[in-house]
Amino acid sequence: MEDRINRDFIRDIVKEDLASGKHESITTRFPPEPNGYLHIGHAASICLNFGIAEENDSATCNLRFDDTNPSKENTEFVEAIKEDIKWLGFNWDEREYFASDYFEKLYGFAVTLIEKEKAYVDSQNQEEIRENRGTLTHPGNDSPYRSRSVQENIALLKEMRAGKHEPGSHVLRAKIDMSSPNLNMRDPVMYRILDTPHHRTGNTWPIYPMYDFAHGLSDSIEEVTHSLCTMEYEDHRPLYDWFINELKVFKSRQIEFGKIFLSHTILSKRNLTKLVENNLVTGWNDPRMPTISGMRRLGYSAHSIREFCQRVSITRRWNTAEIELLEHCLREDLNKKAHRALAVLKPLKLVIENYPENQVEYLEASNNPQDDSSGIRKIPFSRELYIEQDDFMETPPKRFFRLTPGREVRLRYGYFITCKEVIKDPVTNDIMEIRCTYDPDTRGGNAPDGRKVKSTIHWVSANHAIDAEVRLYERLCLDPEPDISDGKNLESVLNPNSLKVINSAKLEPSLKESTSGNPIQFERLGYFCLDSEDSKDKDNLVFNRTVSLRDSWAKTQSSN
Repeated sequence: MEDRINRDFIRDIVKEDLASGKHESITTRFPPEPNGYLHIGHAASICLNFGIAEENDSATCNLRFDDTNPSKENTEFVEAIKEDIKWLGFNWDEREYFASDYFEKLYGFAVTLIEKEKAYVDSQNQEEIRENRGTLTHPGNDSPYRSRSVQENIALLKEMRAGKHEPGSHVLRAKIDMSSPNLNMRDPVMYRILDTPHHRTGNTWPIYPMYDFAHGLSDSIEEVTHSLCTMEYEDHRPLYDWFINELKVFKSRQIEFGKIFLSHTILSKRNLTKLVENNLVTGWNDPRMPTISGMRRLGYSAHSIREFCQRVSITRRWNTAEIELLEHCLREDLNKKAHRALAVLKPLKLVIENYPENQVEYLEASNNPQDDSSGIRKIPFSRELYIEQDDFMETPPKRFFRLTPGREVRLRYGYFITCKEVIKDPVTNDIMEIRCTYDPDTRGGNAPDGRKVKSTIHWVSANHAIDAEVRLYERLCLDPEPDISDGKNLESVLNPNSLKVINSAKLEPSLKESTSGNPIQFERLGYFCLDSEDSKDKDNLVFNRTVSLRDSWAKTQSSN
C-alpha cells in the first residue's frame, strides 16, 4: 500500500500514550464473534486495530474470537474470518486467541465474585428476570434469591457446571444495583446453562459466560492496553470496569468510536443471516453480499477496501458513507491493475465482405495503458466478427454515432468499416447478420487521408472467440437505508434485478488463461473477474462484473 499518514482521535490517543511513557508498548485486539462472515463494516475495525499495530513499532494486535454462544458459532465462521483478515493484508502472528481458552479462568473469576458476595445464583426464569429488571424510568426489583449464602451459591454453581440442572433453571448474576439508571448494571447475568456443544470445547462446559462478562475480562487476561469498541458499548463500559475493579486485575482502556455504515447496504448480521437462511442469496460469499468474502469473489481488491476505510476515517459519531465512494476506490485501483480484453456480451455477426476468407492477422493491443510494464497482447482478426447488438441500429435516432447502414466506424485496434447490408430472418425479421467492407489502409485505426469517424466499437473474431457465462451484478439493495426497519420487509428492499446472467458471451481467446483474483477490464463494458467458485473448469468459464466503468461519484466530487 501507499505510505500515507493515518490520523484519527484514537491514533492520537495511542501516540500520546506512547510519547508520555504511559505505555511502553501498545496492544489492541480484533474480537469477532464467529457467528457469521465479516462484512465491509467490520473492515473499518480491522484496519483500525491492525493498522495501529502496523504503524507503531511497539504495538501488536491480537485476533480473539469471542466464542461464548455455541448455539450460533462454528468452525466455518472461524476459518472464514481468518481468511478475510489475511486477504486484507494483516497478520496476527502467534497471537490467535479464543474466549473459550479462558473458560476455566473466567469460571474462577465467577467463584471469586461469589466469595466476595458480589455474585449469586438466581433461580427465576427468563421472563421473571426480565419483568423484575425495571425500565429506563423505573428501578428494578431484587431477586428473591439475591440473599443466598456464599456456600449455597458456590454449591449451585458447581452443580450447574456439572450439568445437574436444566437450561433456564438457574443463572449466575452479578450483585450490583437493581436501581441503577444504567440497565446494564442491574444485576447482569454472568453465566447461563446451555445444552449445546461448543465448536472447540465440545460438551465439556454445560454453562457458558455471557458476552459482557467474558469480553472485558478477556481483554484483561491478554493485557490489551487499548480496547476499541463501537459506540453501542459505551453504556457497557461501567460494567466492564466493575468486573475489573472487583477482581483487581489488569485494566484495559476502552475507547468507543462510531460505526461505519454504507448506503444501499445491509450490514445487520441478523438480516444478513436471514438472506442466507431464506435463500435470497446463494450463501455468505454471494458476490452481492457485503461480506468481505462476497466482495472478494465479486472482484474487489484488498487495497480498495483499505483505501475506502482510510478515506472514511474513524470518528466518535456513526457515519454512513456513500457506496459510490467505495466503488470509486475500487475503480481507482482496478484501472491501474486490470488487464484489458475484448468481450462481446450480446453477439451480432458481422462479415467483412472484402476481407480474404481464410486470412487471419494478429493486431497488437496494450494490456494496460496505465502500466507500461504490462506489455502487449496479440488479438486475432478475421473476416467474420462478433460485435455488440447495441452497437448497431438500422434506423438510428439522433446522436447515435455507432454502426448504421452507410456509416463508417472504427474497429478497436483494427480498421475502418462501413455497413453495406443487413441480413434478416425471413420469418421473425430479426437482424441475423450485417455485412460490411473495410479500408485496408486504416490498419491500427488511423486513416492516411486524415478522415475521422465518430465512434469506435469493440469486437472479437468469430472463429477464435471463446464462450463464457457472464454475470452482471447490480447492487443488492435499491433502498439507501435497507437496515432500518420502519415497517420494511427484508425482501422489499432487495433489487429484483441484482443479477443478470448472460450465457452466450464471446470473449477474445487470451481470456482462456484467466485466473481468479486477477482483474480484467472488458473494454467499454466494465471491470470483471473470473468467478472463484464456478470457474474451476477451464471449459466452463464464468466471469463476474465487479463494477461498471462509469464513476458518478468522482464526477460529482470534481464538480463541487
